[in-house]
Amino acid sequence: MVVRPRQFFRDGVAPGDQAPGLVFAIAVALVYQGLGFALAPATIPAIEGGPLVSALVALLVVALFVAPALLHLTAAIQTALLIPLLSRRAGVSETVQVIAYAAAPCAFASLPIPGVRALCAGYGAVLLVVGISEVHQTTVPKAAVAAAVPAGVVFGYAFGGFRAVSELAAALALV
Repeated sequence: MVVRPRQFFRDGVAPGDQAPGLVFAIAVALVYQGLGFALAPATIPAIEGGPLVSALVALLVVALFVAPALLHLTAAIQTALLIPLLSRRAGVSETVQVIAYAAAPCAFASLPIPGVRALCAGYGAVLLVVGISEVHQTTVPKAAVAAAVPAGVVFGYAFGGFRAVSELAAALALV
């Protein structure tokens, strides 16, 4: 995917099969959150049983509820935004897969380096546009318009891209 994203989305997204994308998105979310907990233990929600149990419960919630819900909500938004732009488009399951696979760089977006976080989120957003363009057979400009809101939700907010860019801008303003 890193070297040839168009080919990956063309060959790697299967019609009607959300499961691989869902599993991949859950894995990305678990790496992102698990790495975040490992690097900043103070961010582990406090529940009964200590930090290890708390982290495991939080990761379970991410895997079973947060990641699938965010993925499918975003895919629904993406599909709704594609309707007025494209008369013919791929199905919702393909959109789910595109969003899931585009999130790959964000597995490392919890690293406490704003430049790395911004790069992960930015590259994820670019992959989303490329994937939407390829899978839904449209132009990159149309895909960029359609993917702007979902990219903001997933890569800007959920994976912290907006915060990272803000931190970078503040650091540059101090220089």
